[in-house]
Amino acid sequence: MSQQVQPSDVRVALAMPEELAARQFTEAEWDRLREIADPGDRVLTEYHSASAAAVLAEVEVLITSWGAPRIDATALSAAPKLRAIVHAAGTVRFLVADEVWDAGISVSSMADLNGLPVAEYTLAMILLENKRVLPVTEEFRRLRDRPAEEWYEPDAGNYRKRVGLISASRIGRRVAELLRPFDLEVVIADPFCDAAEIAALGATKIELDELISTSDIVSLHAPLLPETIGMIGTELLQQLRDGATLINTARGKIIDHDALITELRTGRFRAVLDVTDPEPPPADSPLWDLPNVVLTPHLAGSKGAEIRRMANGAIDEVARIVRGEPLQFQVPPERRNTVA
Repeated sequence: MSQQVQPSDVRVALAMPEELAARQFTEAEWDRLREIADPGDRVLTEYHSASAAAVLAEVEVLITSWGAPRIDATALSAAPKLRAIVHAAGTVRFLVADEVWDAGISVSSMADLNGLPVAEYTLAMILLENKRVLPVTEEFRRLRDRPAEEWYEPDAGNYRKRVGLISASRIGRRVAELLRPFDLEVVIADPFCDAAEIAALGATKIELDELISTSDIVSLHAPLLPETIGMIGTELLQQLRDGATLINTARGKIIDHDALITELRTGRFRAVLDVTDPEPPPADSPLWDLPNVVLTPHLAGSKGAEIRRMANGAIDEVARIVRGEPLQFQVPPERRNTVA
């Protein structure tokens, strides 16, 4: 539970599309914000009009979200009192210009909170895929009169299966935590984490080739960086074991989709793709029709009521600023290009 904060005169402004603000910041969130600071009564959708400049001239904390106008040198010059940007969404790499970091302004991102539903989606898909629920559902619908006792699959179930997580990122770590109560073996491939750190997550560190070739489920959680584009290509895809499932909730570009489609056409393994390259796939892409593919429209991240979790996380950060406390989700300048 958040510590109570006395109302202050710290000036706060929201910057995002008005339609998103209405969904993410309901009256309950506005009431919370008004209890601790002065948020005014308007949402900034641009920084260049006279009315926006009047708000920026007094603002100390800017709460942004998806679709917020970029905070560059021009916007910064109109906000001389600005000391913190709290992003009620994920990545800040396209939102915050170098001049903001150079000015020493604190930046906070709710990427950790946005990762929670991604991890929950991944957990659900791992359990469903190991149990073979999704393919059996389609077969059951098609055949209709097949007796229940004939649906036996000797390898189905969540008992002592190996789940391989590619990257001990914030979401990868959360997935490992969620998998702890289940009788599953969790392995992680991450060149930047040592074996002890991964063991603390309840998992075992192994190399990527071994993870790909031995896991029943391979779940991708690597960040999109120049060096990870196309990281999962023909060589690794051909190493996937027969009957495995590849899950991608990270970024589509991390997988070579031409190679992926070629391998999926063999029917050897299944894929659950919440992200693709491009997104969505072209209307004539084989991904739409392959029976061993589950496509979802980038819905693993925060949707519906879940976006309010990040709004309240942002309000909690404002409360910490008012109390003079460190931000919980501050983005270190050196990580500004790697925060998901």
